[in-house]
Amino acid sequence: MTGVITASEPSWIAPFTGLNPRCFDTLVSMVRREGADAVRRGRPWSLPLEDRVLLVAAYWRTNLTLRQLAPLFGISKSVAHRIIDQLAPMLALQPRKRFRKDAVLIVDSTLVPTRDHMMAEQSKNYRYSTNHQVVIDADTRLVVVVGRPLPGKRARLQGVGGIRCQGGSRKHHHDRRRQLPGHRPGNAHRRRKGEELSAWKEAHNKSHKQVRARVEHAFARMKSWKILRECRLKGDGVYHPMRGIARLHNLTLAG
Repeated sequence: MTGVITASEPSWIAPFTGLNPRCFDTLVSMVRREGADAVRRGRPWSLPLEDRVLLVAAYWRTNLTLRQLAPLFGISKSVAHRIIDQLAPMLALQPRKRFRKDAVLIVDSTLVPTRDHMMAEQSKNYRYSTNHQVVIDADTRLVVVVGRPLPGKRARLQGVGGIRCQGGSRKHHHDRRRQLPGHRPGNAHRRRKGEELSAWKEAHNKSHKQVRARVEHAFARMKSWKILRECRLKGDGVYHPMRGIARLHNLTLAG
């Protein structure tokens, strides 16, 4: 069975990965160094590594079922499933552990609808969703950490969800939905009923919104990969695409 989509034709790369051919080649080289193309026991893969990476990215980008996607690459549904199971964890973003001393990190969370009700809860969007906490660098706008999925009743921070920023104290910007006692420098000022904010607080809020908009833009770009609009995978099936798409997002920004 002959496939229609192949990485040997550069025109297929951008529509199905969101990357230009040069960034795609960089991604393939990185995955190859991590052992994705190592010799293994059993029958060899029917597709070269470039096409396998393209298949995984196309699955995340289009959210087609494997029954629909596999014939486009000239393989069976079961082979496509094995390719995704093998490559998805290798494409995942590895958390960064070192930062500049003056780095400003933005922490926020987003809801990803999923059909796995064991991992999700019915959320404010009236769908079963998982809540993913994400940390980005405010200056570079690159994703540095993606937390494990939590049952998502609402898109808000629930503790830190296992996210640890190492390397000394950092400035953090958070999204807060309610007024807490006291005020942390990374949070916006809230206006109480019948009161007006002072000029310096208004200026601080404006700056805070401009910084926080960067993480919202990152979420919007990441959700152009349609699997984050409705994930059909179970267990870590929603975690690997989230981290993998974060890596693709970073490569896209890096150009």
